[in-house]
Amino acid sequence: MHTERHWTTTPITEALLRGALDLERTEHGLRPHRLPAWARAQCADGQLAMAEAQPAGVRLVFRTRATTIELDALRTRTAYVGAPPRPDGVYDLVVDGRLAGQAAATGGNVLTVDMTTGSAETRPGPVGTVRFSGLPEAAKDIEIWLPYNETTELVALRTDAPVAPAPDRGRKVWLHHGSSISHGSNGASPTSTWPARAASLGGVELINLGLGGSALLDPFTARTMRDTPADLISVKIGINLVNADLMRLRAFSPAVHGFLDTIREGHPDTPLLVVSPILCPIHEDTPGPSAPDFSELGEGTLRFVAMGDPAERAAGKLTLTVIRDELSRLVERRAADDPHLHHLDGRELYGQEDCAERPLPDQLHPDAATHLRMGERFAGLVFTADGPFAA
Repeated sequence: MHTERHWTTTPITEALLRGALDLERTEHGLRPHRLPAWARAQCADGQLAMAEAQPAGVRLVFRTRATTIELDALRTRTAYVGAPPRPDGVYDLVVDGRLAGQAAATGGNVLTVDMTTGSAETRPGPVGTVRFSGLPEAAKDIEIWLPYNETTELVALRTDAPVAPAPDRGRKVWLHHGSSISHGSNGASPTSTWPARAASLGGVELINLGLGGSALLDPFTARTMRDTPADLISVKIGINLVNADLMRLRAFSPAVHGFLDTIREGHPDTPLLVVSPILCPIHEDTPGPSAPDFSELGEGTLRFVAMGDPAERAAGKLTLTVIRDELSRLVERRAADDPHLHHLDGRELYGQEDCAERPLPDQLHPDAATHLRMGERFAGLVFTADGPFAA
C-alpha cells in the first residue's frame, strides 16, 4: 500500500544555523556569512569576499523524526582556467553526532577565474536539491554541514516530519581564525577539515573564521572576534602574510599585539591560543609572495612557488621561520601578564616527518588524510586535561 508523503517546509532562520555570524537575504533565500556586514564593508578585497561567504563550519542544526530531508540551495563554485576541475562541494549529514550521509548539490553558478590575468566571469545556473533519505523515524539531532568551498544560498528546507531547533547541549564554543588550511582547503568534506575534526573530538561548538588567503591580521577580523561570544579562542597566524608578502617584521610584531589586544577587549580571561604556521618547505626560509607555477598549469596541475629571495630576510621580509620565532617570543612575553594566553608551534600539527610521508600536494595545502591527522593532533594537544583548552 502506497503511503503519501506529507512534506513540511520549515523557514530557514538564525535559530537553525550555527557557525554563521551574519545572514544576508538574497533573491533566492539566505546566504550565510562568516564576517558581519560592517566588517565586509571595510574591505573591498575580492579574495576575502569569496572566502568569508564560503560557509566553512556553518551547519543547519535541528531536531526531528523525519526520515527524508531535502535542502534546496544555490551554490557558486569556483573554477580556475587551466587548472583541473575542483571537486563538487560536499554536504555532510550528521545524525546524533555521527556522520550518516554525504551528498552534493546540482546546478548552481560557476565563477571562472583566470589567474594569469586576474579576470573573473560568473555563469549563472539553477537552484539544486540535496536529499537524504532512509533515516530512522526516532527523534534525533540533525546537522547538515555546508560545503566549505562553495558559496551557498539556502533556499528551502523540506522534511517528512516537523522540525524544531535543537536544544542547547551545553557545549563550549570554540572560535578559530586562520588561513585556507583552517578554512578547509583540500579537506575531503566539511566535517573532515582539521578544525571540524578537532571540534568533534573536543566536544565543542565550532565557529570557523578560517578565511582562505585572508588571515592577514585585519583589524575588522579582530573586532569581529572581540564581539563574538566564545569560551575558547585560537588564532593561526603566518602563512598568508608570507603568501601575500604583505608586511615586514617591523609591522608584523605590532600588528600581532594589536590583534590580540583587540580580542582581549571582549574576552579578557578566555583561553586564547596562538598557533604558528605548519611546515611549508617553500616558505620556511624564502619570503613571498607565492604564485601559481604557470608552467604546470597547462598540464592540469596546480602548484605554487615562492617568488622571494632568501637574502631579503635581512631587510625584514617575513618567512615562516622568522614568524615562528617572533610569535614564540611575543606570546612568552605577553603570557607573563596574561596567564590564559598560550602558544602552539604549528609544526606539532604537521612537521618534517609528516612532510616526508605526505608532502603538500600543491606545496601549500595538506591533503585530506593530513587534515584528519592535524585535527586529531590538535585535539590531543589542546583539548586534553593538561592542554590550553582543558575542560
